[in-house]
Amino acid sequence: MHVNTSAGPSGVKARHLTQRLTVVTLLMASLTTAALARDEGYYSVQELLVTGKTVVGENIQYPTTGAPKITVALVTVAPGAPAAFHRHPVPLVAYILEGELTVDYGEKGVKTFRQGDALVEAMNVPHRGMNLGGGIVKLLAVYVGAEGADNVALEK
Repeated sequence: MHVNTSAGPSGVKARHLTQRLTVVTLLMASLTTAALARDEGYYSVQELLVTGKTVVGENIQYPTTGAPKITVALVTVAPGAPAAFHRHPVPLVAYILEGELTVDYGEKGVKTFRQGDALVEAMNVPHRGMNLGGGIVKLLAVYVGAEGADNVALEK
């Protein structure tokens, strides 16, 4: 379509109308593009951990019995809190939110995890976490389990 943009009152009106339509079209296109990008998963992503192994090198093994069950927990460890040796029959992904956690893996050694660390905890290696510092430790724990499977099993 040709719009007459010659001088005069009707030409000025037509030019302003064309400019407004162009602005509206560009605005709608940018909003549509932003909405499509959001809907297609173009959020900023920072991977914290990508692995198929636990912190002590075990292959991650998912439970094969029972319906899938995810448990998300906030774990708080007080300074000097007693810790018992235990195992995790299901995969446990942990993210240290605050403080410093020292974990004794027996023959596999001792590891220290600090705020911002992400890990897949040992499954078949007995271990115990300890807060050796003066402040609390907070961690986000995500257990990838199944109905009927315990997330934690104490060592006997």
